[in-house]
Amino acid sequence: MNKKETNFKAGDIVKVIFKIPSGAKTRPTPFEGIVIAVKGDLTNKTFTVRKSASQRVVVERIFAINSPSIENINVVKKSKVRRAKLYYLRKR
Repeated sequence: MNKKETNFKAGDIVKVIFKIPSGAKTRPTPFEGIVIAVKGDLTNKTFTVRKSASQRVVVERIFAINSPSIENINVVKKSKVRRAKLYYLRKR
């Protein structure tokens, strides 16, 4: 298993590169967005990333830290927030 960067928290902008199976091959696909929640501990840790695809289309995706389909997690930007869960961003 590759070493994945796990020192991120809610409010950080991350770029998750994960593998999508297409036919017999798998291809890496980036998913970049803001982390709105981190849940669990140790092996059961998951995080939710929210990405704005266009003005009105928003995509949220839940990733498991130890998933074999995740190749890499890069922190693009660190930010300071006062909440652990940023669910209020859904209403904006």
